[in-house]
Amino acid sequence: MNPISVDKISKSYEKVHALKDVSIEVEDGELFGLIGPDGAGKTTLIRILASLLLPDTGKALLVGNDVVKDFHEIRKIVGYMPGRFSLYTDLTVQENLEFFAGVFGSTIEENYYLIKDIYHMLEPFKDRLAGKLSGGMKQKLALSCALIHKPKILLLDEPTTGVDAVSRKEFWAMLSKLKAEGITILVSTPYMDEAALCDRIALIDKGEILSINTPKGIIDLFPHKLFSLSAINSFSLLNHLRTLPICRDAFLFGQEIHFTTNSQITCESLQDLLSNSGFVNSKVTLIEPTVEDCFMQLMGNSTK
Repeated sequence: MNPISVDKISKSYEKVHALKDVSIEVEDGELFGLIGPDGAGKTTLIRILASLLLPDTGKALLVGNDVVKDFHEIRKIVGYMPGRFSLYTDLTVQENLEFFAGVFGSTIEENYYLIKDIYHMLEPFKDRLAGKLSGGMKQKLALSCALIHKPKILLLDEPTTGVDAVSRKEFWAMLSKLKAEGITILVSTPYMDEAALCDRIALIDKGEILSINTPKGIIDLFPHKLFSLSAINSFSLLNHLRTLPICRDAFLFGQEIHFTTNSQITCESLQDLLSNSGFVNSKVTLIEPTVEDCFMQLMGNSTK
């Protein structure tokens, strides 16, 4: 039995379909990523798994416990870190940890080995009010409180949103160590670059699962040639590319444009085509897709 089993879960808020027949299986000790933009349904799914929200239809089991019927047991085996900082801002770091350990009938000392790598960064601030911590330190404290009762499953809702790049890197290093302890982790994120740090990922958009696979597996299934293009006027080039008969998709990626085609056109031929259209200083390179490219391609298919 997998520790997380989601079978055709649906949830609506009035006219908004937050989740549509979502099914996911997360394996024991896996670091599983739920990847998608804001409004994709990530938070709704995690709140249902944490027994904080009732699904309209479908069923979800955590270590065999039904998230609706067995919510008391669910809360004993799950560590939950919501997207917004939700600890007690008027308690110190130490007081928050002691409080959450006490709620679960545990102590900081009992499961200290789980949080020691995190807590040594917090210890200099143990007497500081939680509300006075930086974003990265708040994140570390929230993770420590979610772990202090030694959960079997860790549910993390966009834990790196709004923190600096160094804190993001540190956080994912912590997750790798927790995975080595045998904890099953489900983490949601809007950052496509974090997908590569997961064992498997589910790409989700508008409440629907687009694909579930390893990051490499999703990339290997990308079906088209992909070019990176740049020019002095990117917006003019983008609009022009979208008028070409060979264009399947064209999107801005930072300062570049990612262009997909079913055609067998080469970089040189595409360069000539653009030069003949007035884009004489454009640069064309054939590239390997990223998870973000795959997401854009799958999202395009779902709207056609």
